[in-house]
Amino acid sequence: MQIPISNRAKQVEPFLAMELMERAKELEAEGRDITYLCLGEPDFSTPPAILAATGQALAEGATSYTHSLGLLELRQEICRHYLDYYGVEIVPEQVIVSSGTSPLMLLLFSTILDEGDELILSDPGYACYPGFVKFSGGKPVLLQTDAKDGFQPRPDQVQALISEKTRGLLINSPSNPAGSILSSREMQALADLPVPIISDEIYHGLTYQGDERCILEFTQDAFVLGGFSKAYAMTGWRLGYLIAPLSCVRALQTLHQNFLICANHFVQHGGIAALQQCQDDVAAMRNVYDKRRKELVARLRNLGLGVHFEPKGAFYVLADARHIDKNSQRLALDILEKTGVAVTPGVDFGQGAEGYLRFSYTRPFDEIVTALEKIGVYLRQRGG
Repeated sequence: MQIPISNRAKQVEPFLAMELMERAKELEAEGRDITYLCLGEPDFSTPPAILAATGQALAEGATSYTHSLGLLELRQEICRHYLDYYGVEIVPEQVIVSSGTSPLMLLLFSTILDEGDELILSDPGYACYPGFVKFSGGKPVLLQTDAKDGFQPRPDQVQALISEKTRGLLINSPSNPAGSILSSREMQALADLPVPIISDEIYHGLTYQGDERCILEFTQDAFVLGGFSKAYAMTGWRLGYLIAPLSCVRALQTLHQNFLICANHFVQHGGIAALQQCQDDVAAMRNVYDKRRKELVARLRNLGLGVHFEPKGAFYVLADARHIDKNSQRLALDILEKTGVAVTPGVDFGQGAEGYLRFSYTRPFDEIVTALEKIGVYLRQRGG
């Protein structure tokens, strides 16, 4: 029996970073030595205070359902964090805690988008954004950005794309794949536009140059996606949150109750410990990332790959390889097969990054150096 696949599911394209990683795992299983510079997976262990708090919570029976918005203590800590770091006052009733930011994006887009409604996204941008929008019935409107702007949207570009069907603008600072940040002036200009802002701030805590600003400093008509995966080395814990205007929370909560119920009870205690005790751990990891960032940029440029702007946050470098092969997926696969180094094809993030390769510096320094030496040999043999 042929079981049909829904049109909704067919609209979601494969996540090439994962596909490439899966091919790398196949090669590794065959005995190949693989270096993974393709995913945003911190190589640090989760800080001890988080492990201790979670272990204690489990021992004390924190295995039940919680409030669908999340533990009140965690939501209060998130509010304190935003007041301390950004001078922004929010209340626990604005915060929805869930199993990472991905399900929250799906709930958010399902809440604000009717069939055919538009959401403006930057191209290049995080590979999964368009799929979330399409699956929710919306239409992603892609804004072609420029390397000289760090692949961040300019207000005049956004204004030109706003229509009667526009329901919001999604921004990401620090950004994936470019590692760029929006300045205070740029954020204010975007906040002044006549559309709500959805700000993906998952890489906050990993800014190396410039000020780290939250969109809520500039407008209350905004949604903020944040979490613990990146800065606290908690990717597998699946813990994120959404800060929303109070007028939208009830609708979001209802969807969360139906589709996800609540975040894991004991994991939320890890989030409380992260915010209360682990800022020094974050600072230590950030310092290591910063050293890797500088070295990686320099070495990529020495290899002849174009790094047109220096990334200032997250843990990625987007390098121009169009002079080698304009097809980034073909080039990334060839590099993997010939060198054992896994990097992400730029096209995964949109046509605006086709011909680029994204390098993640979430591996130890010596592994990064060895990987780039292998790529250097590859390029010399190729004549690129």
